[in-house]
Amino acid sequence: MKPVRDDHGNRYLLLKRSERASLVRDPETGDECYVQNDRLEFVAESGLETAAATIDDPVRTLLTNVHDEKTLGLLVELENRGALGVRTLLDAYNLCESDLHGRLTVLSSAGLLAEIDVAGERGYRLTETCELALEAIRTDETAENDENEEPPLE
Repeated sequence: MKPVRDDHGNRYLLLKRSERASLVRDPETGDECYVQNDRLEFVAESGLETAAATIDDPVRTLLTNVHDEKTLGLLVELENRGALGVRTLLDAYNLCESDLHGRLTVLSSAGLLAEIDVAGERGYRLTETCELALEAIRTDETAENDENEEPPLE
């Protein structure tokens, strides 16, 4: 499937092309329709990128930058506890300094974390992008469980 755009800027995935018209699918709705070929132009990205673009930006950013459960857990802990200093993160979560630094760098570069001052030392807090992404992927059951849990011990 090749991505195309019509003369109104709408993006589609090309399914079948004939002499005069092409069968296209809207990646957001799944609706299929025929569009005249002279109204279509090919887009310089893969069909998979076009399909991925149907996911909200914050969630896509989270999915493409969080590669394991420890990193996701770090974000959830910052969501639950608020901004934390680097020393607190090192002490509380049993990560070596280089692992923590690598995770914080990736998450900051992706716009999921912001560096701030916490009690006179370097710390981190979630960005609005990260908060939106976590909210979007959280289920009702997960939210209920979080409300009933005790905060983790330091």
